Amino acid sequence: MSDNALQTNSPWNIYKKVSFRFFFLLLSLFIILNNNGAFMVLSSVLQLPGILLHDFIPWFSKHIIHYNYDFSIHTNGSGDTSYDWVLLLFMFLISVIGCIIWSVLDRKRKSYNAAYYWLVVLVRFYLGFTLLLYGAVKVIKLQFPDPSLNRLLQPFGDASPMGLAWTFLGFSKGYNLFMGIVEVSAVLLFFRRTVIVGALLSLAATAHVMSMNYFFDVPVKLLSTALVVMSLFILAPHFFKLYRFFIKYESQQLDQMYRPTFKKRWLYISAYGVKYLYITASVVFLLYTVMQQRKTYGSAAPKPFLYGIYNVESMRLKGTTLPPLTTDSTRWKQMIISYEGYARVKKMNDSTTNFTTVFNKKKKELVLKSTAKDSLKYVLNYNVIGKDKLVISGLRDKDSISVSFKKKDLKDFRLINRGFHWVNEYPYNR
Repeated sequence: MSDNALQTNSPWNIYKKVSFRFFFLLLSLFIILNNNGAFMVLSSVLQLPGILLHDFIPWFSKHIIHYNYDFSIHTNGSGDTSYDWVLLLFMFLISVIGCIIWSVLDRKRKSYNAAYYWLVVLVRFYLGFTLLLYGAVKVIKLQFPDPSLNRLLQPFGDASPMGLAWTFLGFSKGYNLFMGIVEVSAVLLFFRRTVIVGALLSLAATAHVMSMNYFFDVPVKLLSTALVVMSLFILAPHFFKLYRFFIKYESQQLDQMYRPTFKKRWLYISAYGVKYLYITASVVFLLYTVMQQRKTYGSAAPKPFLYGIYNVESMRLKGTTLPPLTTDSTRWKQMIISYEGYARVKKMNDSTTNFTTVFNKKKKELVLKSTAKDSLKYVLNYNVIGKDKLVISGLRDKDSISVSFKKKDLKDFRLINRGFHWVNEYPYNR
Protein backbone atom coordinates (compact mmCIF):
# COMPACT_ATOMS: atom_id res chain seq x y z
CA MET A 1 0.00 0.00 0.00
CA SER A 2 1.14 3.52 -0.70
CA ASP A 3 0.19 6.91 0.76
CA ASN A 4 -2.73 8.81 -0.71
CA ALA A 5 -1.25 11.79 -2.54
CA LEU A 6 -4.12 14.05 -1.49
CA GLN A 7 -3.16 13.75 2.16
CA THR A 8 -0.38 16.01 3.42
CA ASN A 9 2.81 14.12 4.26
CA SER A 10 4.15 16.76 6.65
CA PRO A 11 5.57 15.45 9.93
CA TRP A 12 3.31 15.45 12.99
CA ASN A 13 4.29 17.57 15.96
CA ILE A 14 5.08 15.91 19.28
CA TYR A 15 1.68 16.73 20.83
CA LYS A 16 -0.21 15.16 17.93
CA LYS A 17 1.91 12.02 18.02
CA VAL A 18 1.60 11.56 21.80
CA SER A 19 -2.16 12.18 21.80
CA PHE A 20 -2.60 9.73 18.91
CA ARG A 21 -0.69 7.00 20.75
CA PHE A 22 -2.80 7.49 23.87
CA PHE A 23 -6.14 7.50 22.06
CA PHE A 24 -5.12 4.59 19.85
CA LEU A 25 -4.58 2.45 22.95
CA LEU A 26 -7.55 3.75 24.96
CA LEU A 27 -10.16 3.58 22.19
CA SER A 28 -8.96 0.21 20.96
CA LEU A 29 -9.08 -1.26 24.47
CA PHE A 30 -12.53 0.20 25.13
CA ILE A 31 -13.95 -1.20 21.89
CA ILE A 32 -12.45 -4.65 22.45
CA LEU A 33 -13.49 -4.90 26.11
CA ASN A 34 -16.90 -3.18 25.69
CA ASN A 35 -18.30 -4.71 22.54
CA ASN A 36 -21.87 -4.19 23.83
CA GLY A 37 -23.35 -5.93 20.80
CA ALA A 38 -21.78 -3.53 18.28
CA PHE A 39 -19.99 -6.24 16.29
CA MET A 40 -22.76 -8.81 16.54
CA VAL A 41 -21.19 -11.23 14.06
CA LEU A 42 -17.98 -11.30 16.12
CA SER A 43 -19.56 -10.99 19.58
CA SER A 44 -18.63 -14.51 20.74
CA VAL A 45 -14.95 -13.90 19.93
CA LEU A 46 -14.88 -10.40 21.44
CA GLN A 47 -16.31 -11.68 24.72
CA LEU A 48 -13.17 -13.72 25.44
CA PRO A 49 -10.86 -10.86 26.56
CA GLY A 50 -13.55 -9.58 28.92
CA ILE A 51 -14.08 -13.02 30.43
CA LEU A 52 -10.34 -13.32 31.08
CA LEU A 53 -10.46 -10.05 33.04
CA HIS A 54 -13.31 -11.17 35.33
CA ASP A 55 -10.77 -12.50 37.82
CA PHE A 56 -8.03 -9.95 37.25
CA ILE A 57 -10.09 -6.75 37.66
CA PRO A 58 -11.38 -7.68 41.15
CA TRP A 59 -7.79 -8.55 42.14
CA PHE A 60 -6.56 -5.24 40.71
CA SER A 61 -9.30 -3.38 42.56
CA LYS A 62 -8.64 -5.08 45.90
CA HIS A 63 -4.83 -5.14 45.96
CA ILE A 64 -3.73 -2.21 43.76
CA ILE A 65 -6.27 0.59 44.25
CA HIS A 66 -7.75 -0.85 47.49
CA TYR A 67 -11.36 -0.44 46.40
CA ASN A 68 -13.73 -3.14 47.64
CA TYR A 69 -17.12 -3.94 46.16
CA ASP A 70 -19.19 -7.04 45.48
CA PHE A 71 -16.65 -8.84 43.33
CA SER A 72 -19.26 -11.28 42.04
CA ILE A 73 -20.87 -8.47 40.01
CA HIS A 74 -19.45 -7.88 36.55
CA THR A 75 -20.83 -5.89 33.61
CA ASN A 76 -24.66 -5.86 33.58
CA GLY A 77 -25.67 -5.10 30.00
CA SER A 78 -24.30 -1.60 29.44
CA GLY A 79 -24.51 -0.53 33.08
CA ASP A 80 -22.09 1.40 35.25
CA THR A 81 -21.07 -1.20 37.82
CA SER A 82 -18.04 -0.88 40.09
CA TYR A 83 -16.40 -3.48 37.87
CA ASP A 84 -16.95 -1.24 34.81
CA TRP A 85 -15.44 1.81 36.51
CA VAL A 86 -12.39 -0.12 37.72
CA LEU A 87 -12.01 -1.61 34.24
CA LEU A 88 -12.07 1.91 32.76
CA LEU A 89 -9.38 3.02 35.22
CA PHE A 90 -7.30 -0.02 34.29
CA MET A 91 -7.65 0.76 30.56
CA PHE A 92 -6.68 4.39 31.22
CA LEU A 93 -3.55 3.39 33.15
CA ILE A 94 -2.56 0.86 30.48
CA SER A 95 -3.02 3.56 27.84
CA VAL A 96 -0.87 6.06 29.74
CA ILE A 97 1.91 3.54 30.43
CA GLY A 98 1.71 2.17 26.89
CA CYS A 99 1.82 5.68 25.44
CA ILE A 100 4.99 6.50 27.40
CA ILE A 101 6.74 3.29 26.32
CA TRP A 102 5.58 3.71 22.71
CA SER A 103 6.76 7.34 22.65
CA VAL A 104 10.23 6.36 23.87
CA LEU A 105 10.68 3.42 21.51
CA ASP A 106 9.16 5.07 18.44
CA ARG A 107 10.20 8.70 18.98
CA LYS A 108 11.76 9.06 15.51
CA ARG A 109 8.58 8.29 13.55
CA LYS A 110 7.31 11.33 11.62
CA SER A 111 3.61 10.46 11.41
CA TYR A 112 0.98 7.75 11.89
CA ASN A 113 -1.25 8.36 8.88
CA ALA A 114 -1.95 4.71 8.15
CA ALA A 115 -2.50 3.74 11.81
CA TYR A 116 -4.74 6.77 12.30
CA TYR A 117 -6.82 5.76 9.28
CA TRP A 118 -7.42 2.25 10.62
CA LEU A 119 -8.21 3.55 14.10
CA VAL A 120 -10.83 5.88 12.63
CA VAL A 121 -12.26 2.94 10.66
CA LEU A 122 -12.53 0.92 13.89
CA VAL A 123 -14.19 3.81 15.73
CA ARG A 124 -16.55 4.52 12.82
CA PHE A 125 -17.74 0.94 12.66
CA TYR A 126 -18.10 0.57 16.44
CA LEU A 127 -20.02 3.83 16.73
CA GLY A 128 -22.09 3.09 13.63
CA PHE A 129 -23.10 -0.44 14.63
CA THR A 130 -23.82 0.59 18.23
CA LEU A 131 -26.16 3.38 17.12
CA LEU A 132 -27.67 1.16 14.45
CA LEU A 133 -28.54 -1.35 17.17
CA TYR A 134 -29.96 1.27 19.52
CA GLY A 135 -31.81 2.98 16.68
CA ALA A 136 -33.37 -0.27 15.46
CA VAL A 137 -34.79 -1.14 18.89
CA LYS A 138 -36.34 2.34 19.02
CA VAL A 139 -37.84 2.19 15.53
CA ILE A 140 -39.65 -1.06 16.40
CA LYS A 141 -40.29 0.24 19.95
CA LEU A 142 -38.46 -2.51 21.77
CA GLN A 143 -36.15 -0.54 24.08
CA PHE A 144 -38.93 1.67 25.49
CA PRO A 145 -42.16 -0.36 25.71
CA ASP A 146 -45.59 1.09 26.37
CA PRO A 147 -46.11 1.96 30.05
CA SER A 148 -46.84 -1.29 31.87
CA LEU A 149 -49.92 -1.80 34.02
CA ASN A 150 -47.78 -1.49 37.13
CA ARG A 151 -46.40 1.83 35.86
CA LEU A 152 -49.88 3.16 35.16
CA LEU A 153 -50.88 2.44 38.75
CA GLN A 154 -47.67 3.66 40.37
CA PRO A 155 -47.94 7.02 42.18
CA PHE A 156 -46.08 9.61 40.14
CA GLY A 157 -43.84 10.59 43.03
CA ASP A 158 -42.80 7.00 43.71
CA ALA A 159 -41.21 6.57 40.27
CA SER A 160 -37.43 6.50 40.06
CA PRO A 161 -35.79 9.02 37.69
CA MET A 162 -35.02 6.17 35.29
CA GLY A 163 -38.57 4.83 35.62
CA LEU A 164 -39.90 8.30 34.81
CA ALA A 165 -37.64 8.51 31.74
CA TRP A 166 -38.64 5.03 30.51
CA THR A 167 -42.34 5.87 30.95
CA PHE A 168 -41.93 9.22 29.20
CA LEU A 169 -40.04 7.73 26.27
CA GLY A 170 -42.18 4.60 26.08
CA PHE A 171 -45.43 6.54 25.90
CA SER A 172 -44.88 7.94 22.40
CA LYS A 173 -44.41 5.74 19.33
CA GLY A 174 -43.69 8.84 17.25
CA TYR A 175 -40.86 10.03 19.49
CA ASN A 176 -39.36 6.53 19.47
CA LEU A 177 -39.48 6.53 15.67
CA PHE A 178 -37.86 9.98 15.52
CA MET A 179 -35.05 9.01 17.90
CA GLY A 180 -34.55 5.72 16.08
CA ILE A 181 -34.26 7.33 12.64
CA VAL A 182 -31.64 9.80 13.90
CA GLU A 183 -29.61 6.99 15.47
CA VAL A 184 -29.98 4.68 12.46
CA SER A 185 -28.60 7.50 10.28
CA ALA A 186 -25.23 6.59 11.83
CA VAL A 187 -25.07 4.10 8.94
CA LEU A 188 -23.53 7.06 7.07
CA LEU A 189 -20.37 6.46 9.11
CA PHE A 190 -19.69 3.31 7.10
CA PHE A 191 -19.04 5.24 3.90
CA ARG A 192 -16.10 7.54 3.41
CA ARG A 193 -17.97 10.27 1.52
CA THR A 194 -20.59 10.63 4.26
CA VAL A 195 -18.41 10.20 7.37
CA ILE A 196 -18.63 13.85 8.46
CA VAL A 197 -22.40 14.05 8.10
CA GLY A 198 -22.69 10.72 9.92
CA ALA A 199 -20.41 11.92 12.72
CA LEU A 200 -22.42 15.14 13.17
CA LEU A 201 -25.69 13.19 13.37
CA SER A 202 -24.05 10.68 15.71
CA LEU A 203 -22.84 13.50 17.95
CA ALA A 204 -26.38 14.89 18.17
CA ALA A 205 -27.86 11.47 18.90
CA THR A 206 -25.25 10.43 21.48
CA ALA A 207 -25.30 13.82 23.24
CA HIS A 208 -29.07 13.42 23.63
CA VAL A 209 -28.66 9.90 25.03
CA MET A 210 -25.81 10.97 27.31
CA SER A 211 -27.83 13.86 28.76
CA MET A 212 -30.78 11.54 29.48
CA ASN A 213 -28.46 9.05 31.16
CA TYR A 214 -26.80 11.69 33.33
CA PHE A 215 -29.87 13.67 34.34
CA PHE A 216 -32.27 10.73 34.81
CA ASP A 217 -29.71 8.48 36.54
CA VAL A 218 -29.74 5.84 33.81
CA PRO A 219 -26.81 3.40 34.31
CA VAL A 220 -25.35 3.73 30.81
CA LYS A 221 -23.24 6.80 31.52
CA LEU A 222 -19.92 5.17 30.64
CA LEU A 223 -20.99 3.90 27.23
CA SER A 224 -22.94 7.00 26.20
CA THR A 225 -20.03 9.26 27.18
CA ALA A 226 -17.65 7.05 25.19
CA LEU A 227 -19.91 7.35 22.13
CA VAL A 228 -19.85 11.15 22.40
CA VAL A 229 -16.06 11.07 22.68
CA MET A 230 -15.84 8.82 19.61
CA SER A 231 -18.07 11.19 17.59
CA LEU A 232 -15.82 14.09 18.57
CA PHE A 233 -12.71 12.02 17.79
CA ILE A 234 -13.89 11.49 14.20
CA LEU A 235 -14.68 15.21 13.82
CA ALA A 236 -11.53 16.45 15.62
CA PRO A 237 -9.37 17.11 12.49
CA HIS A 238 -12.14 19.29 11.07
CA PHE A 239 -13.06 21.37 14.13
CA PHE A 240 -11.50 24.65 12.98
CA LYS A 241 -12.93 24.47 9.48
CA LEU A 242 -16.37 23.56 10.80
CA TYR A 243 -16.11 26.48 13.20
CA ARG A 244 -15.15 28.87 10.41
CA PHE A 245 -17.98 27.60 8.22
CA PHE A 246 -20.81 27.48 10.79
CA ILE A 247 -19.80 30.36 13.07
CA LYS A 248 -17.78 32.79 10.93
CA TYR A 249 -19.63 32.09 7.66
CA GLU A 250 -16.39 31.57 5.76
CA SER A 251 -16.23 29.22 2.81
CA GLN A 252 -14.24 26.12 3.69
CA GLN A 253 -13.21 22.84 2.12
CA LEU A 254 -12.63 19.88 4.41
CA ASP A 255 -9.33 18.07 4.08
CA GLN A 256 -9.59 14.71 2.42
CA MET A 257 -8.87 11.89 4.84
CA TYR A 258 -5.81 9.76 4.37
CA ARG A 259 -6.69 6.48 2.72
CA PRO A 260 -4.30 3.63 1.94
CA THR A 261 -4.32 2.70 -1.73
CA PHE A 262 -3.88 -0.80 -3.09
CA LYS A 263 -1.29 -1.34 -5.83
CA LYS A 264 -3.09 -4.44 -7.09
CA ARG A 265 -6.71 -4.25 -8.19
CA TRP A 266 -7.62 -7.65 -6.72
CA LEU A 267 -6.57 -6.43 -3.27
CA TYR A 268 -8.81 -3.37 -3.67
CA ILE A 269 -11.78 -5.50 -4.77
CA SER A 270 -11.19 -8.02 -1.98
CA ALA A 271 -10.95 -5.34 0.73
CA TYR A 272 -14.14 -3.56 -0.32
CA GLY A 273 -15.89 -6.86 -0.93
CA VAL A 274 -15.17 -7.95 2.63
CA LYS A 275 -16.31 -4.55 3.93
CA TYR A 276 -19.70 -4.57 2.22
CA LEU A 277 -20.23 -8.26 2.90
CA TYR A 278 -19.61 -7.68 6.61
CA ILE A 279 -21.92 -4.64 6.72
CA THR A 280 -24.68 -6.53 4.92
CA ALA A 281 -24.33 -9.63 7.10
CA SER A 282 -24.34 -7.54 10.28
CA VAL A 283 -27.41 -5.52 9.26
CA VAL A 284 -29.33 -8.66 8.25
CA PHE A 285 -28.37 -10.39 11.52
CA LEU A 286 -29.35 -7.27 13.49
CA LEU A 287 -32.75 -6.97 11.82
CA TYR A 288 -33.48 -10.67 12.31
CA THR A 289 -32.49 -10.49 15.99
CA VAL A 290 -34.54 -7.41 16.86
CA MET A 291 -37.60 -8.71 15.00
CA GLN A 292 -37.40 -11.96 16.96
CA GLN A 293 -37.01 -10.01 20.19
CA ARG A 294 -40.02 -7.88 19.25
CA LYS A 295 -42.15 -11.03 19.12
CA THR A 296 -40.86 -12.08 22.53
CA TYR A 297 -40.51 -8.82 24.48
CA GLY A 298 -41.91 -5.97 22.38
CA SER A 299 -45.35 -4.78 21.37
CA ALA A 300 -45.85 -7.86 19.17
CA ALA A 301 -45.36 -10.22 22.12
CA PRO A 302 -48.54 -12.03 23.20
CA LYS A 303 -50.23 -10.72 26.33
CA PRO A 304 -50.45 -13.12 29.28
CA PHE A 305 -53.69 -14.90 30.06
CA LEU A 306 -56.11 -12.61 31.97
CA TYR A 307 -53.89 -9.59 31.25
CA GLY A 308 -55.29 -6.53 32.98
CA ILE A 309 -55.97 -4.58 36.16
CA TYR A 310 -58.63 -6.09 38.39
CA ASN A 311 -60.21 -3.99 41.13
CA VAL A 312 -61.53 -5.92 44.11
CA GLU A 313 -65.29 -5.57 44.67
CA SER A 314 -65.52 -7.96 47.62
CA MET A 315 -63.28 -10.36 49.50
CA ARG A 316 -64.03 -13.14 51.99
CA LEU A 317 -61.36 -14.81 54.10
CA LYS A 318 -62.15 -17.81 56.37
CA GLY A 319 -65.84 -17.17 55.75
CA THR A 320 -65.70 -13.51 56.85
CA THR A 321 -66.26 -10.55 54.51
CA LEU A 322 -63.39 -8.07 54.85
CA PRO A 323 -64.46 -4.39 54.77
CA PRO A 324 -62.45 -2.08 52.47
CA LEU A 325 -60.53 -0.29 55.23
CA THR A 326 -57.56 1.70 53.94
CA THR A 327 -55.48 0.57 56.93
CA ASP A 328 -56.02 -3.14 56.23
CA SER A 329 -52.87 -5.01 55.21
CA THR A 330 -54.78 -8.24 54.49
CA ARG A 331 -57.69 -7.27 52.24
CA TRP A 332 -56.82 -6.98 48.58
CA LYS A 333 -57.45 -3.79 46.63
CA GLN A 334 -56.22 -4.76 43.14
CA MET A 335 -54.65 -7.62 41.25
CA ILE A 336 -52.46 -6.77 38.26
CA ILE A 337 -51.47 -9.35 35.66
CA SER A 338 -48.94 -7.64 33.43
CA TYR A 339 -46.32 -10.28 32.61
CA GLU A 340 -46.45 -13.98 31.80
CA GLY A 341 -46.07 -16.07 34.93
CA TYR A 342 -46.42 -13.19 37.39
CA ALA A 343 -49.10 -11.21 39.20
CA ARG A 344 -49.01 -8.37 41.70
CA VAL A 345 -51.55 -7.83 44.45
CA LYS A 346 -52.01 -4.42 46.03
CA LYS A 347 -53.50 -4.38 49.52
CA MET A 348 -55.85 -1.75 50.94
CA ASN A 349 -52.94 -0.01 52.69
CA ASP A 350 -51.15 0.16 49.28
CA SER A 351 -48.53 -2.45 50.22
CA THR A 352 -47.86 -4.96 47.44
CA THR A 353 -47.09 -8.66 47.15
CA ASN A 354 -45.70 -10.32 44.04
CA PHE A 355 -46.76 -13.82 43.02
CA THR A 356 -45.80 -16.39 40.48
CA THR A 357 -48.81 -17.68 38.53
CA VAL A 358 -49.63 -21.07 37.06
CA PHE A 359 -52.89 -21.38 35.10
CA ASN A 360 -54.57 -24.66 34.28
CA LYS A 361 -57.13 -23.58 31.69
CA LYS A 362 -58.76 -27.01 31.43
CA LYS A 363 -59.49 -27.19 35.15
CA LYS A 364 -59.90 -23.40 35.43
CA GLU A 365 -57.38 -23.50 38.24
CA LEU A 366 -54.91 -20.82 39.31
CA VAL A 367 -51.97 -21.36 41.64
CA LEU A 368 -50.45 -18.23 43.21
CA LYS A 369 -47.20 -18.47 45.13
CA SER A 370 -45.75 -15.48 46.94
CA THR A 371 -42.20 -14.49 46.04
CA ALA A 372 -41.74 -13.07 49.55
CA LYS A 373 -40.18 -14.98 52.43
CA ASP A 374 -43.56 -16.11 53.76
CA SER A 375 -44.11 -18.05 50.48
CA LEU A 376 -47.91 -18.05 50.84
CA LYS A 377 -49.55 -20.41 48.38
CA TYR A 378 -53.03 -20.04 46.94
CA VAL A 379 -54.78 -22.87 45.11
CA LEU A 380 -57.80 -21.29 43.47
CA ASN A 381 -60.55 -21.85 40.95
CA TYR A 382 -61.24 -18.92 38.64
CA ASN A 383 -64.36 -17.94 36.74
CA VAL A 384 -64.52 -15.22 34.08
CA ILE A 385 -67.97 -13.67 33.83
CA GLY A 386 -68.66 -11.51 30.80
CA LYS A 387 -66.03 -9.01 29.70
CA ASP A 388 -65.05 -7.48 33.02
CA LYS A 389 -65.87 -9.85 35.89
CA LEU A 390 -63.47 -12.31 37.54
CA VAL A 391 -64.12 -14.46 40.59
CA ILE A 392 -61.49 -16.61 42.31
CA SER A 393 -62.07 -18.93 45.23
CA GLY A 394 -60.19 -21.69 46.99
CA LEU A 395 -57.54 -22.00 49.69
CA ARG A 396 -54.80 -19.74 51.01
CA ASP A 397 -52.69 -22.43 52.59
CA LYS A 398 -55.48 -23.96 54.77
CA ASP A 399 -57.75 -20.91 54.90
CA SER A 400 -60.71 -20.45 52.55
CA ILE A 401 -60.65 -17.34 50.37
CA SER A 402 -62.95 -15.82 47.77
CA VAL A 403 -62.37 -12.62 45.81
CA SER A 404 -64.62 -10.89 43.27
CA PHE A 405 -63.01 -8.48 40.77
CA LYS A 406 -64.07 -5.98 38.15
CA LYS A 407 -61.61 -5.42 35.32
CA LYS A 408 -60.52 -1.82 34.80
CA ASP A 409 -60.90 -0.31 31.32
CA LEU A 410 -57.40 0.92 30.39
CA LYS A 411 -58.93 3.73 28.34
CA ASP A 412 -59.89 5.34 31.64
CA PHE A 413 -56.25 6.40 32.08
CA ARG A 414 -55.81 9.97 30.88
CA LEU A 415 -52.28 9.15 29.67
CA ILE A 416 -53.78 6.64 27.24
CA ASN A 417 -57.01 8.37 26.19
CA ARG A 418 -55.72 11.92 25.71
CA GLY A 419 -54.45 11.37 22.16
CA PHE A 420 -53.02 13.94 19.72
CA HIS A 421 -54.44 17.44 19.15
CA TRP A 422 -53.47 20.06 16.58
CA VAL A 423 -55.53 22.76 18.30
CA ASN A 424 -55.32 23.50 22.03
CA GLU A 425 -57.05 26.68 23.15
CA TYR A 426 -55.43 26.16 26.54
CA PRO A 427 -52.60 23.85 27.66
CA TYR A 428 -54.02 20.50 28.78
CA ASN A 429 -51.60 19.89 31.65
CA ARG A 430 -53.08 17.59 34.28
